[in-house]
Amino acid sequence: MNKSFFARNPSVLIFIACLALFTLTVSVLADGFGAGVISTSFVKTLGKTLCLCLIAIAMDLVWGYCGILSLGHFAFFGLGGYMIGMWLMYARTELIVANSLAEAEIPPTAQEISDAIGNQIFGVVGGSDIPLIWSFADSLTIQLAFVVLVPGLLALVFGWLAFRSRVTGVYLSILTQAMTLALSLYLFQNESGLRGNNGLSGLQNLPGLDDVPQSTVSLWFFWASALALGLGYMLAAWVVSGKFGSVIRGIRDDEARVRFLGYSVEGYKLFVFTLTAVIAAIAGALYYPQAGIINPGEMAPIASIYLAVWVAIGGRGRLYGAVIGAALVSLLSTWFTGGQAPDIPLGFYTIQWVDWWLVLLGFSFVAVTLFAPRGIGGLFDLYTGRHAPNRHGADLGPDMGSLREKEADE
Repeated sequence: MNKSFFARNPSVLIFIACLALFTLTVSVLADGFGAGVISTSFVKTLGKTLCLCLIAIAMDLVWGYCGILSLGHFAFFGLGGYMIGMWLMYARTELIVANSLAEAEIPPTAQEISDAIGNQIFGVVGGSDIPLIWSFADSLTIQLAFVVLVPGLLALVFGWLAFRSRVTGVYLSILTQAMTLALSLYLFQNESGLRGNNGLSGLQNLPGLDDVPQSTVSLWFFWASALALGLGYMLAAWVVSGKFGSVIRGIRDDEARVRFLGYSVEGYKLFVFTLTAVIAAIAGALYYPQAGIINPGEMAPIASIYLAVWVAIGGRGRLYGAVIGAALVSLLSTWFTGGQAPDIPLGFYTIQWVDWWLVLLGFSFVAVTLFAPRGIGGLFDLYTGRHAPNRHGADLGPDMGSLREKEADE
C-alpha cells in the first residue's frame, strides 16, 4: 500500500503546523490586529525573515541536495523585487500625478500624464522619458508574470550554457558570482532604466490603499510571506522525496556515476537551478515591498555568500535546517546591527556589535564547518536518533569501487 506524501514526510506536517502556529500568534499580538504587543516594524522584520527563509530553502535545494554551490541566487531574489517594485512605483506615481493634474483648468492629455510620471520617477537621474523596459509597468498581472519569467529565463539560459559545458565545482561558483556582479554593476548605471544607485523606493505604499494603515499592510505581507514559505517548503520536500530527489543526491555525491547510469545530469541540474531561481524571485517579490526600497547594492555578490553561510549554519541537506539557519542569522543580525545588543566594555576597548557582528558571523561559520559540519539541523538528528545506515564497512554499491560507509558518512 502506497503511503501518502505527508505519511512519508512527517517533518513537513510538523513544519507547517509550527509555521501556522507562529503566524497565528504574531497576527493576534500585532498592532494591525489590535493587541499592540508586537510593533508594526517588527512584524515587517518577521515578514522579511520568512522571505529569507524561503530563499534559504531554494539555496539548500540547489546546493545541499544537488551539490551546486551557487553564489548568484540573490541576483534572482533582487530581480523578483525589481519586477514587482516597478509596478508599485509606477502605479503609485500615476495616482499622484493624476490627482495633481486633475485640478488643472484644462484636462491633461495621456501624453502629459506620461511625461509627468517620467519626470517624477526618473528626474532623480536626470531623465524624463520612460524607458522601454517600463512598457508594462502599469499592469500588475504582467509584472507578476515577469517576477517568474525574467529570473527564470536568466537562470535557464545561464544554466544551459554552464551545464552543457560541464562546468562544475568552484569554477561554477565563480561563474555564478560573476553573473551576479555583472548584473549588479549594470543596474548601478543610470542608463539601465532602473534609476541606478537610487533604486526603487516607496514600495511599502500600496497604490490606491493610502487609507489602509501600515500596521494592516504589514500583516497582509506577513501572511503572504508565511503562505509562500509553507508552499515553498512543501514543493521542495516533494521534489527531494521521490526518485527525482534520489537522482539529484546522486549527482551531488558522484556525478560521473549518475551520468554513466544513463541519467541526463545536465537536465536535472538545469531544472533544479531554474526552479530555485524562480523560488528566490518570488521570495524577493515579497521581501522588498516590506523593506520599502531596493537598489543594486542588494544584489552584490556578498549577499549570496551570506546566503550560503545561513544554509551551512542551519545544516545543508535539511530543508528545516536551512529555515533555522536563515531565521536565526537574520534575527540576530537585526538585533546586533540595530543597536539593541549591549556594548561590552573591556577597559582598553569597547566591543560595539554594530561593527563586530560580521566578525562574529564569520567565526560562527568557521566553527560550524570545523566542529559541526551538519549544522544546527544535526542536533535534531541526535534527538531523533537519525544516523547513517550501519553496513559494517560493506560496499554501498554493486562493485568494489562504490563508496564505503565511512566515506559516505563524511
